Amino acid sequence: MDYPRRRAILRTPQRKLAPPAQRFPLKVTLENTRPAVWRRIVVRGDIKLDLLHAVLQTAMGWTNSHLHMFLIGADRYSDPTLVDDLDWQEEDKDKDERKVTLSQVVASGVNIFGYEYDFGDSWTHRVMVEKGLPPDPDSKVFAECVDGARTCPPEDCGGTGGYADLLKIVQNRRHKEHKSMMEWLGGKHDPDAFDVEETNRFLGRLKWPRTSVSHLGKVIEARLDRAEE
Repeated sequence: MDYPRRRAILRTPQRKLAPPAQRFPLKVTLENTRPAVWRRIVVRGDIKLDLLHAVLQTAMGWTNSHLHMFLIGADRYSDPTLVDDLDWQEEDKDKDERKVTLSQVVASGVNIFGYEYDFGDSWTHRVMVEKGLPPDPDSKVFAECVDGARTCPPEDCGGTGGYADLLKIVQNRRHKEHKSMMEWLGGKHDPDAFDVEETNRFLGRLKWPRTSVSHLGKVIEARLDRAEE
C-alpha cells in the first residue's frame, strides 16, 4: 500500500480510566517483511494517537529513537513538539496527533492507515482496524497485545532491505561479515522470537491518558535491560 511520504522503565500508578469505551482490535503489520513481523493489539477507542504511538513502539519492539507519523487518508499526524523545527513547507504541516482519537479516525470512514517510524529507514506499518468490540467494564487496561509473530528488526539496519541482508549474514556462519554483524547485534538475534506475555508486561507500564516521551523512554529502557538478562 502506498502512503504519502515526507522527505526527509519503570512501573508507576496509572491514572483512573474514563468510563468504559468501545474497543478496537488492530492488526499491525511491518510492511515488506517476509515472513511478516506483525502484532494484534486491542485498544480503547478513546485512545489518542500520541498514546497509540507509544503502544505501537512498545508492542513492536522499537526504541522511540526517531521521528514518526501517522498517515491517515490524505492527512499526516505527528507530535508538533518534535517536528516544528524541521524545514518543511507550511502547506505540508502535520496535524496534531495529541488531539485525535482512534474512534474519531474510524468514524471518519478510515479502517486502514499507515504508521511510519524513522524516516531514514522508513519502517512503514499497515494498521488495520478490525470489527469493534463492546466496552469491557471489568478491564483495567487500555491496550493489550493478543497475538503476534517475529521480533522487531534492529534499529538503524537500513530498512526492510537492509534487514533482509542482515538475516542472510547472521544465518550464514561462513559469511565474511558474520562475525562483525553478530558483534553489532550484541551477539544474538532470533528473528522468530516473540513473547506476548512479555509484551503485555511493558504495555502495562504505559500511562493513561498520555505517556510522556521521558516515561516511554523508561519503559523501553526497562524492556531492553530485561532482554539482556
